[in-house]
Amino acid sequence: MPQVRSLFLSDIHLGTRACQAERLLEFLREHPAENVFLIGDIVDFWAMNRSIHWTPAQNTVVQKFLRRARHGERVMLIPGNHDEALREYLDAAFGDIELAGEHVHVTADGRRFLLIHGDEFDQVTRHHRWVALLGDVAYEWLVRCNTVLSWVRRKLGISGYWSLAGYAKRKVKKALQFVLDFEESVIHSVHQRGLDGVICGHIHCAALREVNGLIYGNCGDWVDSCTAIVEHLDGRLEVVYWTQGMPVPAAVEQPVEELPQGMPAPALSFATEKEESCAS
Repeated sequence: MPQVRSLFLSDIHLGTRACQAERLLEFLREHPAENVFLIGDIVDFWAMNRSIHWTPAQNTVVQKFLRRARHGERVMLIPGNHDEALREYLDAAFGDIELAGEHVHVTADGRRFLLIHGDEFDQVTRHHRWVALLGDVAYEWLVRCNTVLSWVRRKLGISGYWSLAGYAKRKVKKALQFVLDFEESVIHSVHQRGLDGVICGHIHCAALREVNGLIYGNCGDWVDSCTAIVEHLDGRLEVVYWTQGMPVPAAVEQPVEELPQGMPAPALSFATEKEESCAS
């Protein structure tokens, strides 16, 4: 019996040192589902062009998705910019895993959500690809530095996980109002299509909130925050933050006051540790 109706996962970045495959496997073991939607940047071909870091746990993640598809779960992959090579094979299937450019998912309570990675709403990725590639290299360097930093923190007896890469990205993106611009563009597109909401990825910043009558959901990532969105059997959506084999209380759908056009909705009650990990 599925524990939840649907799983929404993005930005796993298989093939990199940053991928937290072991924690993802823990999450998958605890969440059998009817549908699994992989919303982009599942495999990081950008990073693998420079060097490949493929662990047994990452291989098990791939096998887990293939096994779920064989055993009757619907598994759909919507490629992102880091695995954009797969966009050449849209509407095909690999080992019972569907490939699609986007998908409209109908929840158990009848709402229609656009599932899309979201890189088409990132002006840097669309129009200044070299900047995006440079940023990707810089991020990989920060991840390597974070390995040393984590060792130092353990030696000093400092508990908890802190991401140097995530901290740097938050500071840059806040300065550029990147997240706000991205979310506003996505919501505007969904409004034009007459849908009830959107579930995307790309910016590594988990969210689930109502903005001007529409639901904006972002899956987050499995690099810094280890987050996913789940749809319960009654259609209710929830952000789950997975840490050390246990979920941390996260954002659940709640109505919020309608905001003026262009203003960000207040974030729902995420755990403090998760807020510190939220980065794109």
